[in-house]
Amino acid sequence: MKKPRKKIVPVLGGELEMTVNVAGQGKPVLYLHSAGGYYWDDFLDTLSDHYKVYVPHFPGTAPGRPNDIDKIDNLWDAVIAYEDLIDGLGLKKFRLIGHSFGGMLAAELAAQRPKAVEDLVLMAPIGLWREDAPYTCADWCALGMNEILEVLFYDQKHPRVVRRMMPPSGKDAEALWTVNFIWTLGCTGKVIWPIPDKGLRKRIHRISAPTLVVWGENDRLIPPAYAEEFRRSIPNAEVLMLPQCGHEPPLEQCETLLNRVRGFFDA
Repeated sequence: MKKPRKKIVPVLGGELEMTVNVAGQGKPVLYLHSAGGYYWDDFLDTLSDHYKVYVPHFPGTAPGRPNDIDKIDNLWDAVIAYEDLIDGLGLKKFRLIGHSFGGMLAAELAAQRPKAVEDLVLMAPIGLWREDAPYTCADWCALGMNEILEVLFYDQKHPRVVRRMMPPSGKDAEALWTVNFIWTLGCTGKVIWPIPDKGLRKRIHRISAPTLVVWGENDRLIPPAYAEEFRRSIPNAEVLMLPQCGHEPPLEQCETLLNRVRGFFDA
C-alpha cells in the first residue's frame, strides 16, 4: 500500500493551513473523509493507481494540529476553507468524492462550483432531513466504541473493518488512539451539531455534475431512505445500493465500489 505524501496548503487568507495527503498520477480526484477522520484504505490506494488522489484532513484532525479547529466556527467557514484549498491545489476541473460528513461538504462544494466538478460521488451523505427518517449528531458523537461499531458496520469482523478500527497495542497507545478518534468526531460535529441540516436543500439544485449516490442497504447510522432523497434532489443523479453493507462502503464493499466508481468516472 502506498504512503501518500503530505502537502500543506494555506487557506482562509493564511489564517489556517490544511494538510492534504496526495498519491497517484492522472486526472485529479478530491476525496473528503467522514466524521471518523482520514484513513488511507484499499479503496483510496487502488483509486490512486488510476488517478491523482487528494485527501485533506478536516481542520483540527491532522496529526499534531488539534487547535486548527479554532479557525472554523460554522459550516460556511469550512466550505470557504475547502474552496480556498481547491484553489491552492490548482484544481480547475476535478472529480469529487465525499463520504458521510464529507458527502455533505462535497455536495455543498459541488453546488458552489458546478462548473469545476466533473463527476460527483456521494457515499451515505448527510445534510438532508426527513421527518420520517430523523437522525442527529448524537447518533454517532454520543456513543461508546462498541456502540459505534454496531452502528457503522454490517460485518464487524470484516478484515478491513478490523484493520481500520483496531487500536494500536499498548495501554497508552490505545488510549491516545481513542482520544484522537473522539476528538475527530468533535471537530466535524462542531459545524453540524445537533442536526446536520444546514440548508443544503436550498442549494442542492445547483449541482450539475453527473452524480452517483452510494448507500449500504444495512446502514444503521443514516437511513438508506436518503439515497432516493438525494437522487430526487440532484438533477443528474443515480443510486447504487450495496447489499451486506453498513455505513462504510469503502471497507465492506471495496471491490464492488471501486468497479462502479471507476466505470462511472470513465463513462
